[in-house]
Amino acid sequence: MLWALWLSLSGCGGNSAGTGSQDGAEPTPTKTRADSIGMLVSTVKNSSRLYTSEYRVHKIITHDDELKLKGSVLGIKYDFDMPAGRRRIAIPIDATLKGYIDFGEFSTDNVIYEGDKIELILPDPKVEITSTKVNHDEIESYVALLRTDFTDQELATYEAQGRDSIRAAIPTLKIGERTRASASRLIIPIIRQLGFPTDNIVITFRKDFNERQLTVVTD
Repeated sequence: MLWALWLSLSGCGGNSAGTGSQDGAEPTPTKTRADSIGMLVSTVKNSSRLYTSEYRVHKIITHDDELKLKGSVLGIKYDFDMPAGRRRIAIPIDATLKGYIDFGEFSTDNVIYEGDKIELILPDPKVEITSTKVNHDEIESYVALLRTDFTDQELATYEAQGRDSIRAAIPTLKIGERTRASASRLIIPIIRQLGFPTDNIVITFRKDFNERQLTVVTD
């Protein structure tokens, strides 16, 4: 998608440089840049998602429980763990997360340009959980003599808790921040194709955005 955008803009710039008005006059720089920005908005919008970062997360979910004996004898209460009543399990979960910018609603409202200065206000970054996998061959468990083995339903519950835990930890990974930085680096060379020097290009995002507002899309 990014290469298609690059080539479209390069072609647009070449045609503008060699095209004049019917009376022989060259088009004004403002007109040329305005047309190029329109092409930029259209192409970026059609590109939909720009994936800029990828993360692989490995997490081990553990569960430990013991069989307890509770009751009372002659008014004396007792509560203790059975020596042979313990169960524990460790479940490894791998997840792949991808940070991206969704340009589906990108428009000329996201572009501010005055004279030789241009500013692009990019949409909020998002993160997609593209895959999660439990390596069942690496699950480790211990079941004491007085206990039954873990059921499929229990395993499914623990695995779901693991995925929820990964999702809850996403704001701490700073994916939004890194996605914005990567998107800026990818967009700037494209804007340079319009004839704007790097020093005249500003890439910004919504000022009050924070990692906890990051939209998470599941696979």
